Amino acid sequence: MIEVFGEVYIEKLAKLFKILGDANRLRILLVIGKNERSVSEVIKATGLSQTLVSFHLKALRDAGVVTAERQGAFIYYRLVKPGLLDLVDEFRGYTSEEAIMGAEKREFSCLCLSVGKNILKGR
Repeated sequence: MIEVFGEVYIEKLAKLFKILGDANRLRILLVIGKNERSVSEVIKATGLSQTLVSFHLKALRDAGVVTAERQGAFIYYRLVKPGLLDLVDEFRGYTSEEAIMGAEKREFSCLCLSVGKNILKGR
């Protein structure tokens, strides 16, 4: 399966997951949503400091996740690909209590995973 994607693709994808792996960045993305938001709107909605919001917006912009546009005295941010929110929503299913409980009950198709599970349980 890895051969299909290629190493460069996997590295880029890993960097994207790292960027999205920060709780404050996810909060900011959810505030921006499928609209445009100014920095002050993001600050108000998240409760984060201006410095922290600017830091995370820069990281998101550098990663190509958001784009910025100056309108007068304000800079507005929007998602480059709003479909990213659908992906974030899809991942919500993996964090639900039902999904976590289901994973604990699921049988593993790979011996290495079931052995690892037994090691963690002290067997």
